[in-house]
Amino acid sequence: MSFLATTPTLAADGFHAPSLDDFFPNGFLFEGTPFEINRIMLVRFVAVVALLLIFVLAAKRAKLVPGRFQASVEFVLDFARRQIVYEILGEKEGKKYVPVITTIFCGILFFNLTGVVPFLNIAGTGVVGLPLVFALWVYGMYLGAGVKKFGVGGFLKNNLFPAGTPWPIYILLTPLEFLQVFVIRPATLVIRLLANMISGHLLLALCFAATQYLLFSATPALKGFGIITFAGGFAAFLLEIFVACLQAYVFAILAAVYINMSIESEH
Repeated sequence: MSFLATTPTLAADGFHAPSLDDFFPNGFLFEGTPFEINRIMLVRFVAVVALLLIFVLAAKRAKLVPGRFQASVEFVLDFARRQIVYEILGEKEGKKYVPVITTIFCGILFFNLTGVVPFLNIAGTGVVGLPLVFALWVYGMYLGAGVKKFGVGGFLKNNLFPAGTPWPIYILLTPLEFLQVFVIRPATLVIRLLANMISGHLLLALCFAATQYLLFSATPALKGFGIITFAGGFAAFLLEIFVACLQAYVFAILAAVYINMSIESEH
């Protein structure tokens, strides 16, 4: 099987459903080392090259009156700036975070969309490492922004001891706030993105593997059901495009929300 294979093989004894093994492929370069290159890493490299190529070409060919390609790129950048960063942080505070949040948004979008690209067909964010890197990046900005504005003591006071709360309540509230600030927020960023990309891939693989089996390997009486599974696969394909875009937006908007919460005087 090629390292770019995207659906489970069909054995002579029947249909084989996709599994989580798709997300743990064998390496084809430097196998067994920290620098192992496998199918997932190759997909990530392709996404990075495509992202850089699009923006470099848009910058080099930029004109005062943009064409369709330049206008599309500018639309994405303007959407990230105005509908994500400025919408949450305001223009004054948001200006310094526009580059990094736009990078996060576009990066996750491209890594997610590899899940519906022919011959790739798996999201670069479908393995925990990449969502974790993005989450730690956001979390570092979140902590850094709060500490820079209030100092370590002021940041902890604002987050762990909300103003206006009767002091006996802190006995229950402060441990919960600690978990939320230092565990739940970064963990939910990772889990939300990872779970959506895994489930989307499995659904697509299941539908199209079932279509292949029903049309080419099943008994004649079952072949008609292949049309149904193909239609379901096409619907899942469209849904996965929507989810890929949505999850990039959600991740970026939460990054802006967390930073805004970190620099607010009161929660």
